[in-house]
Amino acid sequence: MNIKVCGITEMKQLQQLDGLDIDFAGLIFYKESPRYIGDKISRKDLKKADFDLKKVGVFVNPEVIDVLDAIDEYGLEVVQLHGDESPEMCDDLSSEVEVIKVFRVTGNENIDKLVAPYDAVCDYYLFDTGGLKESFGGTGQQFDWNILSKAKIEKPFFLSGGIGVEDAAKIKAFKHPDLFGVDINSKFETAPGVKDMSKVLQFKMAMK
Repeated sequence: MNIKVCGITEMKQLQQLDGLDIDFAGLIFYKESPRYIGDKISRKDLKKADFDLKKVGVFVNPEVIDVLDAIDEYGLEVVQLHGDESPEMCDDLSSEVEVIKVFRVTGNENIDKLVAPYDAVCDYYLFDTGGLKESFGGTGQQFDWNILSKAKIEKPFFLSGGIGVEDAAKIKAFKHPDLFGVDINSKFETAPGVKDMSKVLQFKMAMK
């Protein structure tokens, strides 16, 4: 099971995550988020850093040129699109990096119909709670994962939204052939953008 830790704002914590063999680390480029990367990490240092983990830039309804600039300046290997980005934008970016398209789930969606337009233009999907406020405000909400178990999906996907250490058993019990990883954030923090590495390690061990 792959683990993605999102909302990193310190170079030291990226190094620690790499040392823990975490698979993906998310850097948020959405200015409204309390975990907005801004100038908190040197672009030059991040670009030349030799990590095994993949650096993921998280964007909400960006201009393509801004994403391309960030890919170049920060050495991003993956972009995560959290807004209403079109399949065309995903396609444009997928020639540069891997693309994670986020879908916000409230519980009434036809998942297969929701993802169908993006099937040929993304590398991964990520299913999160209802809105941007929940996703970036750190409210720690979960949606009913059973809605996914009824869907074919047929692309590697991440579970996200309000996942904590205590959810490890629940995640392991959730069965879907395309479940690829989990995305963790606010429930592993001492402050917005500052992770509790002991909790991250505890979760990683619990997921084995």
